[in-house]
Amino acid sequence: MSLKDQITEDMKTAMRAKDSERLGTIRLLLAALKQKEVDERVVLDDAAVIAIVDKLVKQRKDSVAAFTQGGRTDLADKEASEIKMLEVYLPQRMSAEEVAAAVKAIVVELGAKGPGDMGKVMGAVKTQLAGKADMGQVSAAVKAALSGA
Repeated sequence: MSLKDQITEDMKTAMRAKDSERLGTIRLLLAALKQKEVDERVVLDDAAVIAIVDKLVKQRKDSVAAFTQGGRTDLADKEASEIKMLEVYLPQRMSAEEVAAAVKAIVVELGAKGPGDMGKVMGAVKTQLAGKADMGQVSAAVKAALSGA
């Protein structure tokens, strides 16, 4: 079963359970998936679905930070619960050590030296670690690897 089919099944389960909070989050996710399919006239594979879920999680994290800074803990809590629901559809994340090791291997493979090669390294890293690691963490690891190279 594809990830998109799993999300649809989860929506049906949430409807049957009358879990309105979960249902709203899943509908939001399905709307984002459908929008991408319509805009680009493609059928999304699991990698594309993971990329969209990752984007939605990042948006929620930014919202949590903004709401917390603005003193709106009620809205921050709602966004945090949506993050938990969306993260169910993401693959297991890599640890910081695993990310650093993968980045170092890619830097060596590309022969990158210094901060000038950041774009080249990030392009390669994004294709290999998409959905498996937080890109903010990856970016920091690339900077560290290139400054030490």
